[in-house]
Parts: sequence; C-alpha cells; structure tokens
Amino acid sequence: MPLGYNNPRLAEAARTPAMVRAITSRPALGSFPSQDYAALLESGILKAAPKGLEQVFTATTGSDANETAYKAACIWKGTQERGGKDFTDAEMSSVMDNQAPGAKKYSIVSFKKGFHGRLFGSLSTTRSKAIHKLDVPAFDWPAAPFPQLKYPLEEQEVENRIEEDRCLKETAKIIDTAEQPVAAIVIEPIQSEGGDNHATPYFFQRLRALTEEKGVLMIVDEVQTGVGATGKMWAHEHWNLTSPADMVTFSKKAQAAGFYFSRADLRPDKPYRQFNTWMGDPARAILFNAIYDEIEKGDLINNTAKIGSFLYSGVEALAAKYLELIRNLRGKDRGTFIAWDCSKRDKVIALAREKGVIIGGCGEAVIRLRPMLIFQKHHGRSAMLGKVVPNY
Repeated sequence: MPLGYNNPRLAEAARTPAMVRAITSRPALGSFPSQDYAALLESGILKAAPKGLEQVFTATTGSDANETAYKAACIWKGTQERGGKDFTDAEMSSVMDNQAPGAKKYSIVSFKKGFHGRLFGSLSTTRSKAIHKLDVPAFDWPAAPFPQLKYPLEEQEVENRIEEDRCLKETAKIIDTAEQPVAAIVIEPIQSEGGDNHATPYFFQRLRALTEEKGVLMIVDEVQTGVGATGKMWAHEHWNLTSPADMVTFSKKAQAAGFYFSRADLRPDKPYRQFNTWMGDPARAILFNAIYDEIEKGDLINNTAKIGSFLYSGVEALAAKYLELIRNLRGKDRGTFIAWDCSKRDKVIALAREKGVIIGGCGEAVIRLRPMLIFQKHHGRSAMLGKVVPNY
C-alpha cells in the first residue's frame, strides 16, 4: 500500500471514465492494445522509469514480471547464438518435444536466500523458504552466495569487504562453470523475504562489471524495494552504477507490474514470443499514474528518507535497552527498509499487533518495518516511546 487506505487521489482516479472503460472493457493488450495505452504509460509508469531504462514491458504480478524478464534474457541469448538468423527446421521440430536444439538449456543465476516469486520459472530462482518450493519441479539453475554482512555496516567495513569479494569470486566461478550457459543473473537490492539482507554499493558495482565482462544480463528485482521505500524511487539508485542494469522488475507499491529495459535487442523480434492475453492492465496503469502524482506532489520519497532516519534512531535507542529483542539492526540510510534480528520474533509481532502496530517478519527470525510512504513521525511516536516492547 503506497499511499494508505482510502486515498482520495486514488478514489478520484477510480471514478474517471478512463477507469470505467479499463475495468468494464479490459483490453487484451497482447492482441488489441487500446489506442491510448502508449500515452498512458508515458504519463506514469515511464515517467518513473529508472535512469537509462526508457522502455517498459508490462505484466500482471511481480512473479510474472520476473518470468517475462527471464524469457527476454533467454530469447536474447538464443538470438545472439544464432547470429540473428531465423530458426532452423531442427529447432522448430525439437522444441515441440521440449528438446534441444529448440529448447535451450540456459540458466538464470539467483542468490541464496533470494525471493523472486512463486511461478515455475521465478520459483526456481526463489531460495528463501523451503515451503515455497516443496513438491514443485524446478529448473536446475545455480545459486550464488549473497554476502552475509555484519552490522552496523560502517563499523565492519574490512570484514564485509572480504565477504563481498568472496561472493563476487564465487559468482564469477559459477558463471564460468555452469553446465547450462548463463543467460542472466537476478538479484534484489535488499533481500526481502530472505531476511532483509543488505550488501554495499561496492558489491553491486562490481557485480554489474562482472556481468558485462562475462556477457550475461543483469536483472534487478525491485518488486519489493521499488517505488520509494528506501528513500529513493528505486533502491538500486543507491549504488551509483556507471551503466544501468539491463532490466529492472517492479510491482507491489506500483500497483502495476512489469520490467524496465533499454536494449533494443531485448524487444521481441517476432509475434507471440513474449505474449499472454492481458500483458498488464490499463486499470493498474491508471492507478500508478495517480500514485506517482501523489508521490511527486507530496515529496513522499524525501519524506520516507527522513522518516526512515527517525525510525532507525528510535529503534537504535531501543536496541541499547533490549539486547535480546533487537540485534543486528540494519537499514540505516535506506528509508524505512529497516529490520533487525529478534530471538522472540513471533511473540513480539503478535504483541505489537495487539497494541495496534502492524509489523512483519521475514527470514528465520527477523522483524521488518514496511510503513506506507505517507507515514509520519506521529504515527510512530508511541512505539518509539517504548509502549510496545517493555510490556513484553
């Protein structure tokens, strides 16, 4: 929920003739996009695009956004290997039996403890909890190690640099030795479901350089981190990359979904290669336009950065008092994307809800904060004054 419940600007957008038409006569965008769909994207979703990524492929959910990004990466790699030539008869016939050479044996590298969705392709890159994956067939795709850093980050720079270099070296080895050639890597700016695990800009900068060196695509999964929650529109903006990632996926706070890209060779080269009936939803694009307008009008991203500093300081003060309940506090200077380890996580979350404070868990024993972009200091003062934890 980016703007809270019953937001008047969203209610206004919902009552427009354009929204009525989008809901009652939803277009099958894969075949019959409405005449104004391009203009609708340009006035909202594309206005919010990450720097350097001026095109978008719209989807329905975060999992769908990631899967279509994976498909784009594999199609890109296959097209490269054919040198842009048309398909052979052998490819056309073998693919109907899910066999080579038509069905490629490419892989998507993800990172341990990462989460990218629950559909078949995205689930093969999800590695946060076993319950997500049990009994479901999966692609045999490799997992690289995500840095397990020590917090606070600024006090553990030497140890963390060693750990990040180790993970970069192992990722390079995985790309070089993968039995199934790697088409792309996918990574979250902050591993969300896996425990709100952070890495430094150094790690991501060198990871980007590594993908360029190895000739694989870099997909940044911003489904959870995107649209302002980290104090920037997109969390990867904290990295200061010299060249943008190849694709950035989004959903959740956008209330829409898809992936941003720039490369012309990631556009489908033939009909039906990237295709489904809906391929997004104009109704959701209309809502995103209103969301983006409210973010801009209310300066909500800067607000989130300031509120994040306020919340972090408050939790930091509580951590000094309650060592068992608040350990490894993380998320400094990352807006409201704040989390900590808690030995009695589930009990604390339950108590907080009894007191009217909705907080969530992730990883094995992590409490995370996910307030809306409109969150203000007075919303958090009772918790900061210690009216939740001490009663525990």
